[in-house]
Amino acid sequence: MDRPITTLFMLMSVDGKISTGASDKLDVDTDFPKIEGVKEGLHQYYEIEQTTDLWSLNSGRVQAKIGVNTADMPNKTPVSFVIIDNKHLTEHGIRYFCALSKQFVLVTTNKNHPAFEVEEDNLHILYQDELSLQEVLTKLKGCYSCERITIQTGGTLNGLFLREKLMDYIDVVVAPVLIGGKNTSTLIDGNSLLSERELSQLGVLKLQDCTVLENSYLRLRYQVIH
Repeated sequence: MDRPITTLFMLMSVDGKISTGASDKLDVDTDFPKIEGVKEGLHQYYEIEQTTDLWSLNSGRVQAKIGVNTADMPNKTPVSFVIIDNKHLTEHGIRYFCALSKQFVLVTTNKNHPAFEVEEDNLHILYQDELSLQEVLTKLKGCYSCERITIQTGGTLNGLFLREKLMDYIDVVVAPVLIGGKNTSTLIDGNSLLSERELSQLGVLKLQDCTVLENSYLRLRYQVIH
């Protein structure tokens, strides 16, 4: 395989929501710790997250939403981060990830992204005229020896990985809550299928493990069958 093995790792509600609402002011990381019956088992997700791959792929929108553009500079970790972003990360956000990451790869189609103003030894910018996830993954393996990567993006980018058959495994922690709302982001968003001939784009899954966690949480792990 000329690209890394990918695993989508997410926290979601029983009805598949990865946010608590349709506003950027609402977020599971800030809201779940406040909800009785949900907060008690939340620590399990973060403990499992610490065991994921040493390469992590995220979106600038999600990272801006959780506050990296104003956060204090973090300590260095052994994790290398890939962020896909055109307009959400500021120069401070870029420097935040340089401080956090072993290697930091910024993927953008914006020629004026603030990342171009930052000079750090571990910062690498992949500029594309049009986003190609296949090309991103191929370069990560060929140029940076990335063999496995965990995907933790929003529903739209998750949908692109699925439709382009670039998703190998799914690892989800299910919180005991129903959120609802047709405009609230789900595990897989993006364009809906419109015809029978598009059914080949479905993600058919083979269950590898189902673990009952404490406080009514579940962990589900699947292989994606292409």
